[in-house]
Amino acid sequence: MMVGKVSEPRREKAIARDIRVLAQFISLFCRENHGEAPRSALRADGILKKYLAGKAPELCIECRRLLLHGAVKRALCPHDPKPRCKKCPDHCYAPGYRERIRGVMRFSGMHLIRRGRLDLLRKLLF
Repeated sequence: MMVGKVSEPRREKAIARDIRVLAQFISLFCRENHGEAPRSALRADGILKKYLAGKAPELCIECRRLLLHGAVKRALCPHDPKPRCKKCPDHCYAPGYRERIRGVMRFSGMHLIRRGRLDLLRKLLF
């Protein structure tokens, strides 16, 4: 194993954890901000199903697109180990998605802090 490189099983675990946290944040954002929009369960197949551990969130179409975009970008991230997105030298999110994901993270992070759900914020802090 090379210095600075993460082993493949640890990398897969990190990707799965990041995508699950992203799904939780987007699900919370969707539920609180798009309450009237029709929602359906995300149909996750293949690797995305594995990363979400079979727990497909119910999202509106806009949030589904955001989650799929974010999951693909996280899974294909070339950095090993992955830096925080805001400190990354290469911004992989498309500009519109980047602004939306910032809004989701800001809203969901503050919502969880106010509700005492610091366990979900652990990923952001460590």
